[in-house]
This record gives sequence, C-alpha cells and structure tokens, in this order.
Amino acid sequence: MSSLSVLAAGDDVRLERAQAALAEKPDGVVEAIATKAEVAPAEILAILPKGAATTADVSEFEAIWSEMSSWGEILFIVHTDDIVLEASGSLPIGSEGHGWFNIHGDSPIGGHIRKDNCAGITFVDRAFHGRRSCSVWFMNAKGAAMFKVFVKRDAARELVGEQLVKFEALRDRYAL
Repeated sequence: MSSLSVLAAGDDVRLERAQAALAEKPDGVVEAIATKAEVAPAEILAILPKGAATTADVSEFEAIWSEMSSWGEILFIVHTDDIVLEASGSLPIGSEGHGWFNIHGDSPIGGHIRKDNCAGITFVDRAFHGRRSCSVWFMNAKGAAMFKVFVKRDAARELVGEQLVKFEALRDRYAL
C-alpha cells in the first residue's frame, strides 16, 4: 500500500507487537488484531502470509468497482469502532459527481463515497474463524478500511463458486 503507513523495517517494537497479535489469532478480525497490537489494520494486512493480501493502486478504484458490480449479490461491510454494518446486495455502477463517487441503483447498497480518501485497495484471501474468506478492502490514509466487499457465502456457508472465480481473476491482475 504505497500511500498507506505500514510497518517499517526499523520499527521493530511495533512490528513485534503486530506479529505477536497476529500469531495469537491468525484467523481473527483484522481490526481486533490491530487494536491489540496498537497498529493500523493496514499494518496487519501488510504482514499477512505471502499471497493473503494483494494490493492495487488507488488509481484502479473505478476499474475494480466496475468489475465487482458484475459479481451479483455481495456482502458490503463498514467496520468502525462503533459498528460493523453489513449489507447484502449487488454493487451499483458508480459515477463521479460533486466530489463524490455516487452509487445508486436497484440495490440496498447505495450512497456516496469520498473516493479521494481512498489511499489503497487490498484483495484479502485468508482464513477467518476457520473458513476461507475473500474480500476487497478500500483503505484510507490512516490505514483503516473505508469499506470492504466480500465474496458471498451460499446456504451451506461456502463461498459462492462463480463469485470466487471472479474475485481470484481480479486479484490476480494485481499480483506481483
């Protein structure tokens, strides 16, 4: 995440705290791990095992959003200190106007995003409470997720296969 603060090699104390907290609960909530380590969530994403976090430049915001709008019903999450808001629906096509990235359509997901506050985009593919979880995190400059888009689960709580293929293809475009 080029424009986000991540743990620097010379910041051994913070790095050690982050690694210890992640080791204690490797499949836990990233925000909780970050809080325990007193670092930003982006700093935890940066130390995930190879392949678990793939970053894309913020200039790809609209291209990534547009691609995800073809995925069908996803899980949209906004996680703050005060609320974890989850909404299921398709992502409407977005457009810029009046300083916002506006999303409206036939979906419960709608509103306005301060796209200029997005400092990085991370594709996350990791275990979460023992199950594979795949999501796209839109990160702000403080290293927190503005919002996340998750591959949906089916009735058997498995990742929806067609959506998972689309996630992997999009993520792989940005893998180094």
